Amino acid sequence: MVGRRRHGGRGSGRGQEQVHRGAPRRALTQPAIFSSKKSCECLAQRRRVTFEQACRGTPAGRPVRVYADGIFDLFHSGHARALMQAKNLFPNCYLIVGVCSDELTHKYKGFTVMTEEERYDALTHCRYVDEVVRDAPWTITRDFLEKHQIDFVTHDDIPYSSAGSEDVYKHIKEAGMFIPTQRTEGISTSDIITRIVRDYDVYARRNLQRGYTAKELNVSYIYEKKYRLQNQVDRMKEKVKTVEERSKDFVNRVEEKSHDLILKWEEKSREFIGNFLQLFGPDGAWRQMFQEQSGRMLQALSPYQSPSTSPSVSPTRGRSPSRSPSPPSHWVSSSPKGGIFSSMSEGDNDDNDK
Repeated sequence: MVGRRRHGGRGSGRGQEQVHRGAPRRALTQPAIFSSKKSCECLAQRRRVTFEQACRGTPAGRPVRVYADGIFDLFHSGHARALMQAKNLFPNCYLIVGVCSDELTHKYKGFTVMTEEERYDALTHCRYVDEVVRDAPWTITRDFLEKHQIDFVTHDDIPYSSAGSEDVYKHIKEAGMFIPTQRTEGISTSDIITRIVRDYDVYARRNLQRGYTAKELNVSYIYEKKYRLQNQVDRMKEKVKTVEERSKDFVNRVEEKSHDLILKWEEKSREFIGNFLQLFGPDGAWRQMFQEQSGRMLQALSPYQSPSTSPSVSPTRGRSPSRSPSPPSHWVSSSPKGGIFSSMSEGDNDDNDK
């Protein structure tokens, strides 16, 4: 087997490892190296081993060959977990998986979803499988055990009644070659098919929408029209739901913007009121400016004050103290007689009296 040490060949280990290291990388569509179809060639003479010896990793020179069989339709995690248990039974284990053909399966169990080629291929891609036996027998015979040098057979412990027998593994159990595995609850091929049958209308409508014909789905003309109408109704519901969600989103955005506008308006209003009070309030700048302007106007409109005279200095020099001083020539008399000229003439007369 390429990339794996040939069990029983002592001198071929290093060469095989070198081939594995230098081998080109395989494409993703090809099976992995550990799922080669070639069987393990045991060159050493085969001897029956006990369960205790197998657990200790003996016999030396070859692995313990474990066989697991089944239909493996719709390969799922329950199948993989059972094969994982079989692979981990012993430290040095070589797992052989037998897959029954479509002919045997349809005869003894029923119709399968996957074809035998699809089921074979699914097993080759499982990491726990070392070898796949195609067209495996429904009941394990002694000749089959000898041909594939099988040490132990593994399956779940539930009696498997088929082909006129209460348990097809009864003779294996009596020979001490049977090792049970635990089933994974909640997952099986029957469970998956039950889910599909339960939601048949949903899957039929989905496949019609994806381009499958009614003939391929084995659907009548009436049901085809019914499913297509339901698909149209679902699309309309989805559109209405989308419009509703968009409308809700639009309303939420409008509310958020309205809230922001209100907050900005309140902020601007407070700023406007504050500026107004600074200008026109009791202690505002406008009142101070008005008071200053009023003071300047009153000062401009008020008459000039008379000049102050000192008591020690006489307003007229060289004039006798007995005579009262005469008003200056530029003063205007308020008496109705004479007016300005009369005042001036009186002053002149006084000067002439000197």
